[in-house]
Amino acid sequence: MDLPIETSALLTGVPHGFFGSAGGKQQFGFGGPGDPAEVQALRAQAAEMILPGGHLAAPHQVHSPDVVTVTQVWGDAAEGRPVADAVVSATPGIVLGIVTADCGPILFADAQAGVIGAAHAGWRGAADGVLENTITAMEALGARRAQIAAVLGPTIAQPSYEVDAPFRARFAPAADRFFVPAPDRGGTARWHFDLPGFICDRLASAGLGKIADIGRDTFSHVARYHSHRRSTQAGEANYGRQISMIGLP
Repeated sequence: MDLPIETSALLTGVPHGFFGSAGGKQQFGFGGPGDPAEVQALRAQAAEMILPGGHLAAPHQVHSPDVVTVTQVWGDAAEGRPVADAVVSATPGIVLGIVTADCGPILFADAQAGVIGAAHAGWRGAADGVLENTITAMEALGARRAQIAAVLGPTIAQPSYEVDAPFRARFAPAADRFFVPAPDRGGTARWHFDLPGFICDRLASAGLGKIADIGRDTFSHVARYHSHRRSTQAGEANYGRQISMIGLP
């Protein structure tokens, strides 16, 4: 059975896709609920849809700025995968994968050079340089910054991302433009943070000219995506993840 998938015109010609929750029926993260063997099988099915015969390389993510260059794949299991939050490759037959549940999944490609990348960027990873590090790692494989296209997949949107004063202070004053006041809650100052805008701004500041955001809010699209914030507010013990993939034929 085919899995629902979204793509971007900016990456036309490069096998890629953003997979959602399909109403909660699909869960792609080993840290999420469900049998790890079933998660592994679902991830393999998604990778096969992206690139028939391709092999998935998805890291163990920890909100770091670290990037792994993939020349050969590892076993896709709950334990033993490289620890990083971005992967790049110029090796045909590899499918790069990143799981998210509100953070931004970014797929990169220099189609002319045959170099691809995938990054997981929450506020911490984006602020600490995971996007810039991914671009640099792609350049080391022969990509040219001016040719790299980057697409931001389903991410929590600004109206859904309410934060407090200490959070905002981490970014002030340089990034004040990514915050707008939230409704008054009895005198406690709150703001809405534009994570997609912050990510796209970092990509543009890094010198990329081909950037797209598919514009999907993980928090408000309940039937389409998993959301860490939504699950936390509902008091759920765990939360699911979606996966984003890009392959090199």
